[in-house]
Amino acid sequence: MSEPRANGSHAVDIGHTSGPAPRQQDAGTAPGLGVRLTYGFGTDRGLRRELNEDSFLAVEPIFAVADGMGGHEAGEVASSVVVRTLEASGIAGAPMSKLTAADLEDIIQQADQRIRSEAGGQAGTTLTGVVLVEESGAPAWLFFNVGDSRAYRSSSGTFGQISVDHSEVQELVDLGSITEDEARTHHRRHVVTRALGTGDDADPDFWLMPVEDRDRILLCSDGLSGEVTDEDIHTILDTVRDPQEACDALIAAALRSGARDNVTVIVVDASDPDVSDPAGDVQRPGAAAGGRFTADGDRWPVSEA
Repeated sequence: MSEPRANGSHAVDIGHTSGPAPRQQDAGTAPGLGVRLTYGFGTDRGLRRELNEDSFLAVEPIFAVADGMGGHEAGEVASSVVVRTLEASGIAGAPMSKLTAADLEDIIQQADQRIRSEAGGQAGTTLTGVVLVEESGAPAWLFFNVGDSRAYRSSSGTFGQISVDHSEVQELVDLGSITEDEARTHHRRHVVTRALGTGDDADPDFWLMPVEDRDRILLCSDGLSGEVTDEDIHTILDTVRDPQEACDALIAAALRSGARDNVTVIVVDASDPDVSDPAGDVQRPGAAAGGRFTADGDRWPVSEA
């Protein structure tokens, strides 16, 4: 089993930011809409790839996974540019805002143009993620996606994929030409129909959904979803309570299945900070710095005190 190159775990109430954090921490209630986020993250190059071309950003209120494509040096440039562009936008570390899909699309298009400029159209990346925003005075999830990295949501006893894969095999599934099981082993399963930095279509999809208490969000590259079934993913998310431990378990499951690709996972839990923890844990004041991993060399935490 290869060793994960980056992982960590944090908890924060939106509106509160501070300096560097230990591996696991809690944060006190902050002014605003009162949503408490607890999250974990991790990435592993897998068992067959020489390089990890995945990048991620996990700094409240934004969480994103980018899976670089294009081979040695190129893919890691593309995914890293996306993460840096998202971080530089001012969303990361800011209080929950009234960010719209149009605002986020502008930022994503900036990343697309920067990748094309730096890599000359020879590299691309998927991008999937979520931002906690204010919508009509209430907290909401603003999901975004380009490519075949995925966003899942477990909420009120239901579990399912939020994003829609932009891939050739997904189009074949939609046409009824192949089944979901056949798509997992299809020889064209890695061919995406949308990507940032390359090709003719880099338009993101968006979904806006109200936040529910005890929501659990999973963001992942296809190194997880291509190796572990949705049923097994759901089982881990449903049985492993701590988000960092859930990330670790998901990556371990992909490694056990062969890990033919890089594997990157973010798990985000949302809860009401005024409601006691079901296990009776006391919520202690603290701070969270969040995490960033860029494939070309940057690591987490994002900032120093």
